Amino acid sequence: MRVVRDVFEDCGPARTAHAAFDYRVRRGSLSERDVAFAAELAYGAIKMRRALDFYLAGRVKTIPAVIHEILRLAIYELVYTRADEYATVFEFVNLAKRFGHRGLANLVNAVLRGFLRDRPAAPQRGAFANEDEYLATLYSLPTWLVRQWRTLFGARLEEICAAVDEPAKSAIVVNALRGDAEAGAAALRTAGVETFPSPIVAEALLVERGRLAELRDDGRWWQQSESSAMPVDILNPQPGEAILDVCSGRGNKALQIGGRLLREGTLCCIERDERKAELLEERLARADVIAAIVTGDATQALLPPDRFFDRALIDAPCSGTGIVGRQPEARWKKQVTDGERLASTQRALLQQIARHVYPGGALVYAVCSVDPRETTEVIDWFLARENFERGLIPAAYKGLLTEAGDVLVPPGLNGRDGFYIARLERRP
Repeated sequence: MRVVRDVFEDCGPARTAHAAFDYRVRRGSLSERDVAFAAELAYGAIKMRRALDFYLAGRVKTIPAVIHEILRLAIYELVYTRADEYATVFEFVNLAKRFGHRGLANLVNAVLRGFLRDRPAAPQRGAFANEDEYLATLYSLPTWLVRQWRTLFGARLEEICAAVDEPAKSAIVVNALRGDAEAGAAALRTAGVETFPSPIVAEALLVERGRLAELRDDGRWWQQSESSAMPVDILNPQPGEAILDVCSGRGNKALQIGGRLLREGTLCCIERDERKAELLEERLARADVIAAIVTGDATQALLPPDRFFDRALIDAPCSGTGIVGRQPEARWKKQVTDGERLASTQRALLQQIARHVYPGGALVYAVCSVDPRETTEVIDWFLARENFERGLIPAAYKGLLTEAGDVLVPPGLNGRDGFYIARLERRP
């Protein structure tokens, strides 16, 4: 319950669900089994918030926020898990006594027993103002996001809405400097993690089972989603080349580039956040990747005007609507206006970095969003002003290509994060 309150700011500064859960687990003394159940309950109640409020509609009026959260957790347990129903009621009534008083505990008892007596049906098609409201309630998503996905994915909309409520697929990227994916898979098996190769990215392994929490980031590999590994695959850096990595963050893509360069060539990383830049430096050293790090705002002129690169990657800041399935609270924190607000930064990054790409060189633009305002509209705007054209995408991405030739990964399908990737080439 404290995790849910942490996320929604009732107990102080808001945290992400994962950060709040890690913090609360460190302060507690739960068994391994109880930690797993607490994770299911906390993440589920955060993610399914809208659907839970559907089940509670008409059963509660004005109640303290903490009691409302207790009811949401209890309804989640009753609807989405196989817990003992009467034990669930007993536990949450006791929780209401701890966080409220006997009168509120009686209210929780009455609401939950009424719920079990009525057994309300799941949201029904036709009972809502329109199809988007129905899908948004059933799969617990903001209506504006469902509406946006309908425009993009049409007949696959419901499949996508259902998929983002399923656990996202974990993946590990192997450091090519320390061996190939096959050798990495064998070493991971020894460490208790079973994987199978990504059908698209050579150094990415998809996790079948294993305890990832105990896997150390020791430079041999790192956890990175398959979709997040695609931009470097499409950039395709070659040994001996000069590569620029923009908005490097913690450095997953920089590590991947360094692996592909095989210690031949140069890598320059730009990161605005000083703390992230320090972490990036540590991770590069641990992975034996040599790179120059520039700390600053990449929308500004940070590099000498005569500094050119064979290939550049922009992993642009974005609304992150493609990864709402991976972060339980994300769907409730984002706003419909985020895409429009961030597009101006994305356009500025493209224009600034394009100046440093050799004629004939490649520029890859990637966002973990599928919002057209941050994807196709940004790229079309850029191509209308700069001497660039779309480049060819590898054949492995054939099933993910848009009509324009960019990569669009639908959120949730096959356990993947939603991503948009455009490969641009500077005309001679």
